Amino acid sequence: MKWTKFTLKTTTAAVDLVSAMLDEIGIEGIEIEDNVPLTEADTKGMFIDILPELPPDDGTARVSFYLDDLSELERILREVEEGLDDLSRFVDVGERTITTSETEDKDWINNWKQYFKPFTVDHILIKPTWEEVPPEHQDKQLIEIDPGTAFGTGKHETTQLCIRQLEKYVKPDSAVLDVGTGSGILGIAALVLGAQRAFGTDLDENAIAAVDENRKANHIAAERFQTIQGNIIDDERVQDAAGYECYDIVVANILAPVIILLQGEIARHLKHGGIFITSGIICTKEQDVRNALEANAELEVLETTTQGEWVSITARRR
Repeated sequence: MKWTKFTLKTTTAAVDLVSAMLDEIGIEGIEIEDNVPLTEADTKGMFIDILPELPPDDGTARVSFYLDDLSELERILREVEEGLDDLSRFVDVGERTITTSETEDKDWINNWKQYFKPFTVDHILIKPTWEEVPPEHQDKQLIEIDPGTAFGTGKHETTQLCIRQLEKYVKPDSAVLDVGTGSGILGIAALVLGAQRAFGTDLDENAIAAVDENRKANHIAAERFQTIQGNIIDDERVQDAAGYECYDIVVANILAPVIILLQGEIARHLKHGGIFITSGIICTKEQDVRNALEANAELEVLETTTQGEWVSITARRR
């Protein structure tokens, strides 16, 4: 199916009012484009360590909406114009020009799957649940992943850095805490590598469902990989559920600023001598994370590994 896209050029000051006006007309689902930088509140919980460089904010914005049925187009555009007339009495609505274009209907939730193909991290094969095991990789340890809307296919450099560190430190009786578990790929990797049990935390409710599905896809019993939604940094309920001084390994593939906060809490959950594997650290933030870890009297930095522009820092609880 083809959709007609209508793009209204307006101002950032008018965006919220324009959005509300379109909703009142009956237009559901809009797309907003502007050059306003994301705030710290906007980026909280997002897996981004470096924001895109935007041109200067010139106060303009584009609001787009899509129609597949054009039978009432004249009415809709008339009501949009009337709505803009009303809004212009209270706010600068800008150029208010509307351009049109055609776009193909896409399944945005699942469209990315065509690009997720089996790949290896050393002797481990990671593949989506819908793909077959390539004949040349039949001898590799297998992890099957369908991240759904949670973060974590395994292809990101930071995930691969963590998997390699897990391979180095996991032992048959290891208990692993996976902070910011996402799809559960690191907890599952730890179990595939021989860990006894894993416990995952994540802010996103979608991650909890994704972990459960991926646990089943990898034939892992529920008692071996448990999860809880919440923030282990400041939520006592999550801290208590995870348990104290009971983990041989904590792995956190999150964000540099979050790791800096996390290091103040995480030692309470590690056994003495336990390993803290971190990543999600862009190279420009490496020293900040290292400084925080080195300032923690409970932790000793052991090693740093890199892949591309990304860094993993591994520490030990004293």
